[in-house]
Amino acid sequence: MRPDRFHGEDGGASVPSYNDTIRLISGTAHPVLAQAVARELGIPLCDAHVGRFPDGEIDIKINDDVRGTDCFVLQPLSPPVNENWVELLLLLDCLKRASAGRVTAVMPYYGYARKDRKDEGRVPISAKVVANTITRCGADRVLTIDMHAAQIQGFYDIPVDHLYAKPVLLKAVQAMKIADPVVVTPDVGGIKMARAYAKALAADLAIVDKRRVSGSEIAVEHLIGEVEGRNVLIVDDMISTGGSIAGAATIVRAHGAKTIVLAVTHAVLCGPAVERLDACPADTILATDTIPRRTKAPRQLQTVSVAPLLARAIRNLHDSRSLSILFETLED
Repeated sequence: MRPDRFHGEDGGASVPSYNDTIRLISGTAHPVLAQAVARELGIPLCDAHVGRFPDGEIDIKINDDVRGTDCFVLQPLSPPVNENWVELLLLLDCLKRASAGRVTAVMPYYGYARKDRKDEGRVPISAKVVANTITRCGADRVLTIDMHAAQIQGFYDIPVDHLYAKPVLLKAVQAMKIADPVVVTPDVGGIKMARAYAKALAADLAIVDKRRVSGSEIAVEHLIGEVEGRNVLIVDDMISTGGSIAGAATIVRAHGAKTIVLAVTHAVLCGPAVERLDACPADTILATDTIPRRTKAPRQLQTVSVAPLLARAIRNLHDSRSLSILFETLED
């Protein structure tokens, strides 16, 4: 039996008592993923109205009884980020005022994660502002996937469960049966992720050295490692404007790579990303559905769902079981 009160995995304060009912509430950011998670859990989505008043203000009403229940609000902070952020805050506040037992903010994609420190004068730490508002509006716990800056977990005084999409993407990569693979990271900051993939695939590792020219422009300069005549898997946590990963695909092809597969968690695909990816030499792009798929998508894109991963995490949290097993596999 689940205990009435228990401590977080980080040894922090105990979370509120709740009964044996799971409520999964969806905002408007990604209802398709919410439905998929609900199916995996074998429960219906909570009956909730999330609409707009005539002036554009957000209108929320939870129609199901949530008193004492274990509530999970699924709302990625994907574009339009500000709209989805405010919607999440109002949902959290609504549930706490409705006497929910515990409220977990499930953000498959954590917006504003790239602004995690003051890198120059007179700028905000936006990721900290997001953390403050989510906590103050009533979240007892946060669940997210491949946060761009993992240290953001320290901005919270509530438990943060940081999942990795590697088990989901790795399963899709293994199904492709790539022969003689080389795992490539498009920048030095991604070495840890690339090494994890390389170890799982018993593959070699290579690094693309890049230099950021501006917020949307990347200069790729060197390749460290050998890819000639090999099949390449380029891994990253996200594709934003596509400059880094498209440039990496171009440079490995110039160095003699054969098949090129891109595997990323978050397909943000803003600005010129689709055009850049369409034009790059990548043969396949594997991306998860942490962010809704855009109407216009790269020709090579194949979507891999994180619904089973999120459902397992939600079930384990509800049952007070460890999430550590989900870092490597979805199997029991």
